[in-house]
Amino acid sequence: MSSKEDELSQELEEELDLNYKAPPQKSLQELIEADKEDASLAKYKESLLGNAISGGLVVEPNDPRKVIVKKLKLVTDDGPTMELDLTGDLCNLKSKNFVVKEGISYRIQIDFLVQREIVHGLKYLQKTYKSIAGIQKQVDKMTHMVGSYPPKEVPYSYLTPAEDAPSGMLARGNYNITSLFTDDDGKEHLKWDWSFEIKKDWS
Repeated sequence: MSSKEDELSQELEEELDLNYKAPPQKSLQELIEADKEDASLAKYKESLLGNAISGGLVVEPNDPRKVIVKKLKLVTDDGPTMELDLTGDLCNLKSKNFVVKEGISYRIQIDFLVQREIVHGLKYLQKTYKSIAGIQKQVDKMTHMVGSYPPKEVPYSYLTPAEDAPSGMLARGNYNITSLFTDDDGKEHLKWDWSFEIKKDWS
């Protein structure tokens, strides 16, 4: 990783509340074994963990990761849903430019798979940059607490709260975004760069 990428990762992580104390983390097996004599609690844990209760659920055995980020979707109320496949070559993402109509309300959806172990305190961080007078300047940032998730055979989906795209002549143009999916341990599950263009209309 280059020094620039290290600096960017550090900047993204600094958006988190420094006073936040992550709770003690337990493995899947520790959670299963705890309070085994309590039948009602055991039944509740079974309803939460599903098939993972029998052991570390592995959905993609050739992938050692616990969190596999699958897709990013840009969801709008009155326009098309735009999608990025995050399972391939991430270097190609910037070439797929979304067109976003100015002023519309949009949300970002992240689809991700959890396997092998429970993942604690997932977070989605995003910084948005725009070229102003030839210099890339940060114009927006967001940090969302996604939560903790047990292994599951199908992907989870996280949808951010609605945001309004900027509008007006000065707001139109290309935006570059750096996204990071991390957790309480500071584990970088996936970081990717992508872009969109704000126009007066969809075309």
